[in-house]
Amino acid sequence: MAEKKVFHIGDRASFSKTISESDVYAFAGITGDFNGLHMNAEFARHTRYGKRIVHGNIPASFISTAMGMSLPGPGAIFVDQSTKFLKPVYYNDTITANIQLIEARTKGEFYVCTIKGECRNQHGEIVIVSVCHEMISMDEVEIVQDDDED
Repeated sequence: MAEKKVFHIGDRASFSKTISESDVYAFAGITGDFNGLHMNAEFARHTRYGKRIVHGNIPASFISTAMGMSLPGPGAIFVDQSTKFLKPVYYNDTITANIQLIEARTKGEFYVCTIKGECRNQHGEIVIVSVCHEMISMDEVEIVQDDDED
């Protein structure tokens, strides 16, 4: 059996990606969301955004990527997500999702983790904030609650 990964409350992880036109088109193809605001430059030019914007769930999913690949990583199951979209994300923006492990409760043989996340664009502007919950087996990881007494 592989050694358990150990995490501490307060641990952080991140994931960054530049969102290309092909990313947006692939997402539209998967979801069926071909809204002109995302797909049609002429339509989008006449909106308050002035140009095409990325579907909000593309950068929001980067929070899931950081959780599923890093904190706590493979084996984690997404339970829920509450997300606020604060600013538009445009084609070719580089988005960095930053997450932090805030809390872990036990439920049977699982940890239920509370993760706070935010996405920032290449200008450092916060475009998305989110609170998520995920479950992971205690067989896979150990989560340590550190004492803050120095």
